[in-house]
Amino acid sequence: MIRTMMLGREPLDTFNSGTLAGAGCFRCDECGFAVALHERDQVPACPHCGGTEFKRSSIFGDLNVTQEPIGTHDAGPPGWLAEAREALDRDGHYLAFDDGSLRVVGLVEGWTRIGRSLSADLRFDDPTVSRRHAMLHREGDSVRILDDRSLNGVFVNGERTDMRALEDGDQVTIGRFDLFFVILHGTGAPEHRRAPGAVA
Repeated sequence: MIRTMMLGREPLDTFNSGTLAGAGCFRCDECGFAVALHERDQVPACPHCGGTEFKRSSIFGDLNVTQEPIGTHDAGPPGWLAEAREALDRDGHYLAFDDGSLRVVGLVEGWTRIGRSLSADLRFDDPTVSRRHAMLHREGDSVRILDDRSLNGVFVNGERTDMRALEDGDQVTIGRFDLFFVILHGTGAPEHRRAPGAVA
């Protein structure tokens, strides 16, 4: 562990990956990407750039914060997404993602909280995800995503956003996870596959 002094402020500790640093938020010295650690977590290598040195985040804010998602937003939808759509048999709004196993989650009316916290409705136990990372709000056919003051931001189709309405097929990046927004509408066929002129 290296001790770093900042003029007029409390010293910030620098940690190398693999060390036990305790709970809190840490930012990569190379790219500014943040990881949130629990009490017994070891500092990982940076999931964004592979960097090995981290500083505990300052309460005064951080300047070199990454504005890019970790995910594969430019690689197009994964092959399993079409199969997940075909398996759905009920109209609705869904998030499909791979967190080690393929999952499709139906969105309920009102708020859905996404984060690392045990109180999150959709929980990702991963240091790249903030305790309170994002919130989804569904009202009828409208679904919006809001950044809940997360460390690494919320990205839709590769663009960072504070709040945005989602459309069928949108890719939402939360930490290292890519979630795909799916709408099944009207006749039960996926919206992107309905015949021209079909009535919803």
